Amino acid sequence: MTWAHLKVGMNMELSIGIARLAREVNIETDSTEAEIQAQVLTALSDGSPLKIVTSKGRTVIVPGSAIAYVQFGTEEKRSVGFGQA
Repeated sequence: MTWAHLKVGMNMELSIGIARLAREVNIETDSTEAEIQAQVLTALSDGSPLKIVTSKGRTVIVPGSAIAYVQFGTEEKRSVGFGQA
């Protein structure tokens, strides 16, 4: 017997390094890499805040002038279900 897995959506992991902080901020979001890259480039170019909504619906805001780096993880489809696919 096999159980079906339902693909619910994309899940992107981000790590954001912030100037003068020892730890990075790790975020999971449903946004695509292209969307996040556009937001990051805008924040870096004009110093505007970077605003990201997490997969759980929380909002993270980082000052554009404080962004040291952004590391993109892989985009993965999240599956929901039980048993074998």
